[in-house]
Amino acid sequence: MPVRVVIADDSMLMREGLRLVFNSDPTIEVAAACDDLGSLLDAVETHRPDVVVTDIRMPPSRTDEGIQVARTLRESDPAVGVLVLSQYSEPSYALALLESGSSGRGYLLKERVSDGKQLQTAVQTIADGGSVIDPKVVELLVAANAGSDRSPLAELTPREREVLAEIAQGKSNAAIGESLVLTKRSVEKHINSIFLKLDLSDAETVSKRVKAALLFLAEEGAPLDQSSV
Repeated sequence: MPVRVVIADDSMLMREGLRLVFNSDPTIEVAAACDDLGSLLDAVETHRPDVVVTDIRMPPSRTDEGIQVARTLRESDPAVGVLVLSQYSEPSYALALLESGSSGRGYLLKERVSDGKQLQTAVQTIADGGSVIDPKVVELLVAANAGSDRSPLAELTPREREVLAEIAQGKSNAAIGESLVLTKRSVEKHINSIFLKLDLSDAETVSKRVKAALLFLAEEGAPLDQSSV
């Protein structure tokens, strides 16, 4: 079965460009193309897509509609993946996208659209429950959390890396404890140590978890490499 996709962008040229890219791949089917938040939500309900490919800013407010859709679908239709396309490389948008977990979520800069194969591969990855974050966004985040060329994850113990992998999946402390057979106190201790080693101890709670997840995905996830996005 082809991956069913719904496209959303207020630019007709972008919508048609995306349609052409996806129509050239027999494993992807474009079910609908929308130009605002309302029509996108209607299309999702009507066509039940596997992946939504959406601009980050659309009518009615032109602020963060793409992020809003991702949050809404995480609650109402968690099986639907979301790939946000944006011209903004600020990590804050990617952090907001991944607040509820990285599975089935992607954030790519619109400049990637010129490479159809990269975009098609990203859609397939997200449909399979994976994550795709634009390398430029990750580079900015890593640079902000590392004083040298050494990976900010290098100081983590094997157990802390296991806990961080669970955080990257959007799991709560209780779920992490159940998965790794750890007490609540042990989970909290590992997480606090992770935040300290990653220089995230001063950030807000949600931001700390998401930034840590992004750093983990940057090092562990092949889709973060420009050659394989």
